[in-house]
Amino acid sequence: QVQLVESGGGLVQPGGSLRLSCAVSGIFFKIYTADWYRQAPGKQRELVASVTRDGKTTYADSMKGRFAISRDNDRSTVSLEMNMLKAADTAVYYCYIRERIGSGHWGQGTQVTVSS
Repeated sequence: QVQLVESGGGLVQPGGSLRLSCAVSGIFFKIYTADWYRQAPGKQRELVASVTRDGKTTYADSMKGRFAISRDNDRSTVSLEMNMLKAADTAVYYCYIRERIGSGHWGQGTQVTVSS
């Protein structure tokens, strides 16, 4: 019943910007921390950014100053604004809701490709 649907991925030039969105349904969204992860080919999935129910944000070091995570509890969405994109940012990006340890919820992912 819980569903997370990511959108906004695509092909972007280096230095460009992109905004990803994740629409959440089937859960009391506003009380849970939400995350964005990414996974590049041949690499482990890594945490990109997090936002708590109070709006406190956390970023991986390589994303600080370039990415911004936000949430809209009225619309049950979490977004990721990405700027100054690099080829190394190419990956499938996933949203995740931390309902409880070992029992969170994943979206299906959206592809971001940074290439000239």
